[in-house]
Amino acid sequence: MLDYLYVGLYKFVSVLLKLVPDRVIRKLMYGLAYLAYHLSAKHQKRIEDNLILAYGDSLNQAERKEIGIEAFMNLLDTVFGIVRRDGISKEKVIENITFEGSEIIENYQKEGKNFILITGHYGNWELLSQAIAIRFDLTLVGVGRKIDSDMMDEVLKRNREQFNVEMVYKKGALKESMQAIKQGKTLGILTDQAIRKNQSIDVTFFGEKATHTPLASILSRKFNLDLIPAYISTEDYQKYRVKIYEPIKSQKTDNQEEDLAILTQLQSDMMEQVIKENPKQWFWMHRRWKGFEN
Repeated sequence: MLDYLYVGLYKFVSVLLKLVPDRVIRKLMYGLAYLAYHLSAKHQKRIEDNLILAYGDSLNQAERKEIGIEAFMNLLDTVFGIVRRDGISKEKVIENITFEGSEIIENYQKEGKNFILITGHYGNWELLSQAIAIRFDLTLVGVGRKIDSDMMDEVLKRNREQFNVEMVYKKGALKESMQAIKQGKTLGILTDQAIRKNQSIDVTFFGEKATHTPLASILSRKFNLDLIPAYISTEDYQKYRVKIYEPIKSQKTDNQEEDLAILTQLQSDMMEQVIKENPKQWFWMHRRWKGFEN
């Protein structure tokens, strides 16, 4: 029953986004984000705690509130964007996106070298995967969690695949990721979620200990693939910028543990740098320091 409710809601939002002008949708998004921030005491506190942990007292209450509301805005933009792009052309997807650092990926392609794309829950991260796949004409395989609704999961699967984006799920992710690499596909990994300590490599993030997925590091070392960071941001939810950063070079010495620790910390440092460039774009609702919280 819930499956049909989710699909019905998806179709309703799809019609709404087609009928209502964009400027009205943006106002609706802000109103919903404002309400979500103020009505969810749990998430508001988590955002506050995370910002204080990361920035200390350098942000005042009004600044933390603004960042918190924008975090919900980015989430809504990501969700609405998935629905909005269903069935549109690839050209339409990227018409309002500028790319900075495109030559980094293009050089790898010219040399016939694969790579692993790393990113985070920053800006409209669903749009990022599709934009990269379209712009550079590649098949991008993302690693994520299967949603509870099988019907909605199938809808999202079709939605992504129309833009050359495939998914493997966290359960069995290593095996399926290795298979995708062997098939010449490009892996895309979100690196900024807390995971179980017995499955993680500990890193320093904003000066505090945090868990970090080792998946990108393991695959980078095993297949000698460099890690290319890429993130998407927006100032107005109309135009977007994809920024591609210098690669994190693969590392393989006789000390596997040290190699993985170095590669993983470099990913954490990259994510921290990007967040500091524009903290309003990150998903501050995550329990990023889970396991090390006081």
